[in-house]
Amino acid sequence: MARLTWNETGTKLYHTGISQGVLYIPTQGVYSKGVAWNGLTSVTESPSGADEQKFYADNIQYASLRGAEDFGGTIECYTYPDEFAACNGEVEIVPGVRGNQQTRKPFGLSYVNNIGNDEDGISHGYEIHLVYGATASPSERQHQTINDSPELDSLSFEFACNPVKTTFSDKPMAHIVIDSTKVNETKLKAFEDILYGAASTETAARLPLPDEVKTLLTEG
Repeated sequence: MARLTWNETGTKLYHTGISQGVLYIPTQGVYSKGVAWNGLTSVTESPSGADEQKFYADNIQYASLRGAEDFGGTIECYTYPDEFAACNGEVEIVPGVRGNQQTRKPFGLSYVNNIGNDEDGISHGYEIHLVYGATASPSERQHQTINDSPELDSLSFEFACNPVKTTFSDKPMAHIVIDSTKVNETKLKAFEDILYGAASTETAARLPLPDEVKTLLTEG
């Protein structure tokens, strides 16, 4: 066997950036009619759970089990689509007037993270993140006076997810990551026409469920 080597040309990978955010509002379990999320500045992914539980017998550790894992995170942005208002517990009273403290609707989300390396820079590839069954928590919003160093008002939304069932995994999932450097290019292009919509066919953007994602991106 060949000796291991490190830091060869083209193997120094890293991730950076966030772009192409899309919000999807589900209707009867289908994430249709996606809308562009402008002003998206970051998404922090915060898995939780899967805590270890140890069991002892005969004065030694007998077994170890881990609990269920949850997925959630934090969305930071300067603004959000009008469609997200219902996800933020808002209701339109009359056009241009909104009330708060209402039922928070679930949503889906997709966004892109660049993959870079030492040869191609940040154009080496990208990851598409798909999030299902998210609900946003109430968050504070600060308004500051304009001074000689003005700043934009920033919004932050913590979210938790209710994962969706699949036919190919032993547990439901709420987060899928697609690596453009490892997926068939033709199939990925067709998938993106679904995810972002296609002007040529006037197809509205929608978020496929995990089973369909597998079908669309399986080679063969």
